[in-house]
Amino acid sequence: MTENKMATVKKGITEPSRLLSMDSFPSNEQVFNYKLYQDIFNQAVDGIIIFDEHGWILEVNPAFCNRTSYQREELLQMKIDGMVDEKFQYKIHKLLKILHKNGRARGELPVKLHNGEEKYFEFITTTHVEQHYYMSIMRDVTEKRYMEKQLAKSEQKFREVFENALDSIIIWEDNGRIVDANLAAARTFELPLYELIGTNLQRFTDTGKSDVSSIVKEFFDNGAIREELLFCMGNGQKKELEFTAKRGAIEGYNIAIFRNVSERKRMERDLRQNEQKFRKMFHGSLDGIVLWDEQKRVVDVNSAACNIFDQSIEELRGKKIWQFIHKNAFEELDSHWQTLDNSGEADGEILCVTMNNEEKIIEFSIKKDIMPGLYMTIIRDVTDKKQLQEQIRKSDTLQVVGQLAAGIAHEIRNPMTALKGFIQLLQDNINQENALYFDVITSELHRIETIITEFLVLAKPQAIRFEKYPVIKIVRETIDLLGAQALLEDVQFLPIFDYDLPPIYCESHQLKQVFINIIKNAIEAMKNGGFITIKVSRYDAGNILVSIKDEGEGIPPDRVKSLGEPFYTTKEKGTGLGLMVSYKIIKEHKGRIEVESELGSGTTFDIILPTVL
Repeated sequence: MTENKMATVKKGITEPSRLLSMDSFPSNEQVFNYKLYQDIFNQAVDGIIIFDEHGWILEVNPAFCNRTSYQREELLQMKIDGMVDEKFQYKIHKLLKILHKNGRARGELPVKLHNGEEKYFEFITTTHVEQHYYMSIMRDVTEKRYMEKQLAKSEQKFREVFENALDSIIIWEDNGRIVDANLAAARTFELPLYELIGTNLQRFTDTGKSDVSSIVKEFFDNGAIREELLFCMGNGQKKELEFTAKRGAIEGYNIAIFRNVSERKRMERDLRQNEQKFRKMFHGSLDGIVLWDEQKRVVDVNSAACNIFDQSIEELRGKKIWQFIHKNAFEELDSHWQTLDNSGEADGEILCVTMNNEEKIIEFSIKKDIMPGLYMTIIRDVTDKKQLQEQIRKSDTLQVVGQLAAGIAHEIRNPMTALKGFIQLLQDNINQENALYFDVITSELHRIETIITEFLVLAKPQAIRFEKYPVIKIVRETIDLLGAQALLEDVQFLPIFDYDLPPIYCESHQLKQVFINIIKNAIEAMKNGGFITIKVSRYDAGNILVSIKDEGEGIPPDRVKSLGEPFYTTKEKGTGLGLMVSYKIIKEHKGRIEVESELGSGTTFDIILPTVL
């Protein structure tokens, strides 16, 4: 057929009758054949396509339109390769070649639907030799191919599970002959896989024993069984195996899954031995051990814990944990509960009270869920240790404060005495005109002496008593105390306070000593005057920040990390005691000091202190 003729046919054919070879005046037989063809074409369940030797679609039946979601008019404007993705175009070319050569072809073709999806069609194509037309009967096999793929995947998954299973799997006949097994079974039965397959299961059991016979009978009676039995392996080794068997589970064959429980039995024995060892360690430990449940109820205690709380095991069992805590430590206990819930463990120290109302400081470490729903607390009485540390701390404080007080007396009071003496000598020679200046000098000298006296009072060793106190008040008192010195050095304070702050647990005099030390250092660092910014704000949900920033020369980075070490100082005549004491006080308040400094831009001391929850 020429291209022009093909185009004419392409445009003109709208009915399958136009493709029939008939005379101008058809006979009754031809009419009958035409109607029969038309009915078959339109009513066929399978799709039918008629196309020419160039691949142009000349006619399609309704079944094919329905399966591809194309309209008939759309398909009549297409070539058959237009329904196939580019990567499968070679199949169309191959089909046409076979048709041209043999006049017949069959195969499978992935057809691209109108909505972009893809379906698989199995086709049989024949040729109309006279008019060079081809007819393909297209059967939708998408669901079949999908099921075949799913079946292949299932078989592959089964094979992967079968071959890679940690448990031994054996497939066998009713007479006991093994028809298949996995590698785990070969390892369990101590035989190569090729030798295991074909062997009879009876080889590994003593069929003469009554328990074996009863198990076999139960299996064939019920069709399934779960048991434990002693097996003799291929190398003579005996193993106790737990197994589950089901009759006719796979294509009429029986399946059995084996698991070696010899190790489990050994572990059970070891567990019992370990439990005995734990019990010996539990009751023989020098530290107290308390086991308690999720209701915070004591489950068990050892003798060391009994000694700490002055109660017997029977008296302690069933009691709530909070019953041993001093009433003043309940808020601290709540904080430890929260830490335990968040991280699974908690440690620290807390004040407890014994049956005899004796107060003890207990060091503890808690572990959550050592077993499901069970907590373990290891406790140690550190009351004597704390008393010794307090004595050492007081001794250290006395020594440091003694050196500090001696420095103050030497550095300040001696010049003050000389000044006061000379002022008194000049008093009689002061004329009325300069009397006002004399009074101002005398007043300021008296104020300086008062400040020194107050500072010395702060430096005296005293009992530490923590109480709730607003940190802003302490800062204000410090600013008022150092205001005169700042004025003399041409330094101004720039306070920035966030007044909506909770109080803190502190020893106010000690914190005031810290602020005095840091602010005095800031004043001395500003030779040319300037501003000291003192900011009090919230650091985070549980802490307050006191930030002291000066405009001095700054501290080199390599020297910042040494601040707070004993006798380390950046000043020519300093002793280094001020910052050492300050760091120690803040640490005792469960806070920390962070320092940022840049040469030429000043230094910032950030003091972070915990709030009262």
